[in-house]
Amino acid sequence: MLHQRMRIALLLSAAAILATHAGLQQPPDDAADDNAPYVVVLGIAQDGGYPQAGCHEPCCEAVRSGDAARRHVACLALVDPVSNQRWMFDATPDFREQLRMLDAIAPPRPGAAAPGLDGIFLTHAHIGHYTGLMFLGHESIGASEVQTYVMPRMRTFLSGNGPWSQLVDYNNIKLRPIMDGRPIRLNDRLFITPIRVPHREEFSEVVGYRIQGPNASALFIPDIDKWDRWTERLESILLTVDVAYLDGTFYADGELPGRDMSGIPHPFIDETIARLRQQNEELRRRVRFIHLNHTNPALRADSEQRKAIEAAGMRVAEEMERFGL
Repeated sequence: MLHQRMRIALLLSAAAILATHAGLQQPPDDAADDNAPYVVVLGIAQDGGYPQAGCHEPCCEAVRSGDAARRHVACLALVDPVSNQRWMFDATPDFREQLRMLDAIAPPRPGAAAPGLDGIFLTHAHIGHYTGLMFLGHESIGASEVQTYVMPRMRTFLSGNGPWSQLVDYNNIKLRPIMDGRPIRLNDRLFITPIRVPHREEFSEVVGYRIQGPNASALFIPDIDKWDRWTERLESILLTVDVAYLDGTFYADGELPGRDMSGIPHPFIDETIARLRQQNEELRRRVRFIHLNHTNPALRADSEQRKAIEAAGMRVAEEMERFGL
């Protein structure tokens, strides 16, 4: 209980700071200052990507035919143009393409060894969130001590199970322990705070991240169970950040024909819309849905579901969008 009160106090304190700097107004999509740090979206799809392997339904065939755009697995990057530092949030199966995307907009420091990352923050041990670490290994980049931030069980999982343990043994990655609610200082103007969330924990804890810059902050929660299973209130958390990339895996119940979706307890997008409908417009505009399953019609910009999201004052995140901190 004490730890919970301390965390809430920390978040409210951060909210007060942001209110002073930004007037609690809707933040701009891009930093007004070219030297401001920023987050950039490198993927918005669920773990299996879009299109998904083995899917021959219209949702995925539309991508293969060129009628819909491919989407990479959910991932954020954090860039500080002043220090020329770069971090990733999750190492997805699309790591190769996402590293190239990041290199195109924020090249690594001259002379930096590949992959030129100052760290990777992992949310949990489901396939779309950590398996990209394989590209750091002996058979690929052969990286040296990439700082990999992990919760305690995630650290045990990676160090105790092959082939991931080989990355540790070969010093391709260096596991950096993190704790729920404890901020990590990256440099003089960037802080990261892990936030424990309820979700399937077969192999590790599950966390989201609060990313605090000098003038604004972002929240990244790609996976979570229903909002009412969380000890925090979504509305209270949204008050402490300027933009929130939230779990949008499914739009509504019934999206997977023949399956009982109560066993896949992500918050449906239509539930999040309903929950926040009575909140003020500025709060709702902070929400950007991410981690969309290949079946989610909101992946299509022309869908009725996308229009409903936008009518509610929210958005689906777009790959390569930036948010200034």
